[in-house]
Amino acid sequence: MMDKAFGGRAKAVSRIIDTAPWGEGATKRFLNCCALYRIPMAKETAEEDCLEILAKCKEIERSLGRREEIEFDKEGRRIYHDRTIDIDILFYGTETIDTESLKVPHPLISQRDFVLIPLREIAKPSLRAAFPELFD
Repeated sequence: MMDKAFGGRAKAVSRIIDTAPWGEGATKRFLNCCALYRIPMAKETAEEDCLEILAKCKEIERSLGRREEIEFDKEGRRIYHDRTIDIDILFYGTETIDTESLKVPHPLISQRDFVLIPLREIAKPSLRAAFPELFD
């Protein structure tokens, strides 16, 4: 579905890893992987491109049964729920996007081994050089 949405096959896909749930609220184990797509800029800004990519990801999630249930506890921490699928945009080249609905690079990458392990398998040298704190 992502290949179709992004107009071509993934350039790299990590192995799939089985991990325990992360965060408060989720109870089921997850299967995680990372995929690398080269998506040419279509809009005037990286932010516009990323928001379009996000919309495509959300459409795929909804088509596979994902229902958005964002909740927070009394201290303002997010409560996570089990879900059928979760597609995150980790990077868009070396661009930084900071909007209310999207932050790229994804702000929680460094806290999530379920992201770091597969990401390190497919990260290109340019990404490693741009974000050495994640790849050392």
